[in-house]
Formats: sequence, C-alpha cells, structure tokens
Amino acid sequence: MRTRRSRARLPPIWGNSIFSHEIDSGCPGGGRRTERGGTQTLARTHRPWIRGRTVYGRSGYGYLRRTIGGWNRAARGIPFVVLTDLDRYPCPSALIGEWAPHRNANLLLRVAVREVESWILADPRNLSAFLRVKPGIIPPQADSLPDPKASLVAAADRSRSREIRLRVVPKRGSTAKQGPDYNACLAEFVYATWDIESAAVSSPSLARTMARLRSFMPSWDVRDPV
Repeated sequence: MRTRRSRARLPPIWGNSIFSHEIDSGCPGGGRRTERGGTQTLARTHRPWIRGRTVYGRSGYGYLRRTIGGWNRAARGIPFVVLTDLDRYPCPSALIGEWAPHRNANLLLRVAVREVESWILADPRNLSAFLRVKPGIIPPQADSLPDPKASLVAAADRSRSREIRLRVVPKRGSTAKQGPDYNACLAEFVYATWDIESAAVSSPSLARTMARLRSFMPSWDVRDPV
C-alpha cells in the first residue's frame, strides 16, 4: 500500500467540486441551480484553502455514480466535494456506504435530503418573494418532503408572475416535471437572493454540509483506499 507524503511547500489548494449528478440541462431533473447551490455553499464556508472552484459531473446521475471511484482516487492529490441528491436511498449513510465505502480523507461526499430543491425551499421568505407567492405557500420542513421539486413547481404554479409560471411550471398536459427554463430560473435565485444561513436553520442536511465544509482540513498524507 502506497502512502502520499505531506508536501510542506504546497500553496493553498484550489477547491474542486463535482457539485452534482444533475448539472446542466439534459441531465435528469438537474441544472444550473445545483451547480450554483454547491458553489455558493462552498464559498460561504470562508475557508482559507479555497482559492477557486471547478465544477465537474455535467453528464448526469449515472456519470457520477459510475466515476465516483475515480474521484476518490483523484482526491489523494486534491480535495473534491461531491454533492448529490438522496434520490431512492433511505438515508445519506446508505448512499455513501454503497457509493464510496472506502472514502479517502479528501473526498467529501455530501447528500441533499431529499433533493437540492429542499435547500432552496428552506429559505421561504426569499423564495416566496422571488416566485411572487404568499410566504405560506412555501411548504415548511423541506427536508421531510417526499418530492421537493414537485412542491417547488406547485408553489411556482401559484405565482402572480406569468413569467415565473412559464419558466418553472410545465405546460398543461405535458409529461415534463418542470418548465423549460426551470434550471436557469432557480439558478438566478440561488446566485442573487438565496440566504444560505437562513436556509441552514431550516434544513438539517444543508446545516450538516456547511458544518462539514467548515471543519474540513485537506490532508497531504492520504493512503490509497482499499
């Protein structure tokens, strides 16, 4: 078994992030709002070792699931943050145990419960203003919702803004689960309006992710995973 020894003169690392199995349009249920949510979460931790962010994983859930072993090995040299939805798994530990049972210390695999939309819904004051709906329309306890995306789309369907409805809500009779500009619209919210600190109070899974990122320190003495 090889060991990677510490390198005392390394500069602060560039934080790399595989921020989702759902980045970019065309991936199942995902889009720019996940990428923006991930980068915003990482940026708000204010860790000194984060000097930049590169986003990978733009080819869908299957891509990230298939390549997680490679990212685990790559993390021997540079930390990676992987953000994924809980999806069909009963709890985060079940997903992590199946995907990466032998994670090395520089791979942070974080799970949004149940979807990254839960983290967005956890800021109801700003989200309701953005969607132009009454605050009470945004459901509470977003981490407990069985289908956060459906709840968010349903809230947008009650918007006073025709533009919001056209962007976020699928057409009547369509089999689509979201509107044609869903990803870009929510990315705008995340980037410009989302209050991550407030959302972390209401979303335990977001709070855990923030706490883990804030406590994490890169290791340059990382053994290969078995």
